[in-house]
Amino acid sequence: MATAHAERTSLARAGTPGTPLLELRGISKRFGAVQALTEVRFDVSAGEVVALVGDNGAGKSTLIKIISGIYRPDTGTVRWQGREVSVGSPNEAAALGIATVYQDLALCDNLDVVANLFLGRELTAGGALSPLGRLGALGVMDEVTMERQAVEVLRRLSVKIPSVRIPIASLSGGQRQSVAVARSVLGDNKVVLLDEPTAALGVAQTHEVLELIKRLRGQGLGVVLISHNLADVFEVADRITVLRLGRWVGTYDAGTTSREQLVGFMTGAVPGSSEDPSVSSKETSASPEKAGAMPWAVHSSMIRG
Repeated sequence: MATAHAERTSLARAGTPGTPLLELRGISKRFGAVQALTEVRFDVSAGEVVALVGDNGAGKSTLIKIISGIYRPDTGTVRWQGREVSVGSPNEAAALGIATVYQDLALCDNLDVVANLFLGRELTAGGALSPLGRLGALGVMDEVTMERQAVEVLRRLSVKIPSVRIPIASLSGGQRQSVAVARSVLGDNKVVLLDEPTAALGVAQTHEVLELIKRLRGQGLGVVLISHNLADVFEVADRITVLRLGRWVGTYDAGTTSREQLVGFMTGAVPGSSEDPSVSSKETSASPEKAGAMPWAVHSSMIRG
């Protein structure tokens, strides 16, 4: 298991420069009297999956909304490919190459797969993107080109659906999730944020989505996975960043960190990198000696799935 993880990490990072695609440092965000994030750090490089985990209220959603341009941080810096940037809106995030797939997928059940993939960015005659989806009085959508590109991106991701002209309402949960992910990589995106992509899916559908995440990594994208399912996290993640009560606890190598240790970091039963100076703050390998032993009560009550 550890050998397989090491091999996939080595392959994923081969030829990847040291500068992360996306890097956040010292991110803080307050909503009135509530301090949602305090001095949070996070980064993801090309060709890797970084999981973002934490209990409810840890600040995961707030951090993702800052990355995707919905919120502006009060303090801190965001760097894109080594250059400091300001992400003030979802459009600015998309322009950089950051795509977000939210848990509700934002698909239109009454439209077919092609229409959903190009929703809001339809191609007009000649292959040009319509500005903000406005075709104009005499605008004509290029249905042939959109269908061809839809087939190409689904084939590249090995997504299996009966037809690209089938309504979204006719697809399974796993297929719907796959279409939402395919939409996020249809353009020239480099980082994909996936918010609970396997929630409410069955075993077969979950496997389908996890394989899709691995293919995204294999194609050189940086993937950020937000999930409460630790089995899914350990299945696909190269590194795991833990948040607790709005603070960065640490970032750990998935191949050398046990599920028990991870739960300890999430609950506070075990001090993390930011709380224990003896633990390295850079991609920590959580050894049993450093992580310590966890109470059995935490083992039995927290480790599921």
